[in-house]
Amino acid sequence: MKTKILLTIVMTLLIVPQFLWSKPKKEKQEFYQLTMYRYNSDNQEKMLDDYFQAALIPALHDMGVQSVGVFKTIANDTSANKSLYVLIPMKSLKMIDKINGKLLKDEKFKLAGKEYLDVKYNSPAYTRMEKILLKAFHLSPVMKLPKLTSSKNQRVYELRSYESASENIFRNKVHMFNEGGEIDIFTKLDFNAVFYSEVIAGSQMPNLMYMTTFENKADRDAHWAAFRDDPDWKELSARPEYKNNVSRSVITFLRPAEYSDF
Repeated sequence: MKTKILLTIVMTLLIVPQFLWSKPKKEKQEFYQLTMYRYNSDNQEKMLDDYFQAALIPALHDMGVQSVGVFKTIANDTSANKSLYVLIPMKSLKMIDKINGKLLKDEKFKLAGKEYLDVKYNSPAYTRMEKILLKAFHLSPVMKLPKLTSSKNQRVYELRSYESASENIFRNKVHMFNEGGEIDIFTKLDFNAVFYSEVIAGSQMPNLMYMTTFENKADRDAHWAAFRDDPDWKELSARPEYKNNVSRSVITFLRPAEYSDF
């Protein structure tokens, strides 16, 4: 009997550490730098495209920064004031300084981006630019590349910004996405979300931003129709604790550039 008990104890000691070792690590929340460029001419657009495609994206890839997204607003087709967005994923905020420091010393990057970098004051590559820093939600800590089969010029990427009336109300909306289960509904309905995040530095705060992706406009409309009719969404949106937690929403429809990583 004593031998059997001793054997059981030994086996337990052997098994427990293996269980602990095999426990998956919790993914660390990413950060994103979203830069918006405003421009109004074909020459500016070409200069931006050449810079991102030939200089910035290859330099970021050399640094190990993969999955850089470049998107143009679908409204550019008819608008005089056009916009282009660049999304750079980062493991930490320290990477901002690291990336900028390396670019300053990268001669290959400077040569490839010479036209953009050495632009004259009276022929700029853009009218203005704005940078927003984002932190991924804790229940969606890393970005996911969309699983789409359509050509890039047919896709519709939807960037949404939800502003709140105060910091506490904003936290309530973030809770609704995470613990409340709003992310789960998007996942269930195959919205192909790239990221969910809170804005930690930007001109419009407090707010959160997220990006969903679709094969085309009809696919986008069908997904949102399913979302509005989903019983889980109806139950979640009816909860009194989540009422009035968004004071303003901004929806931007985007299309990936042909050279965008996704």
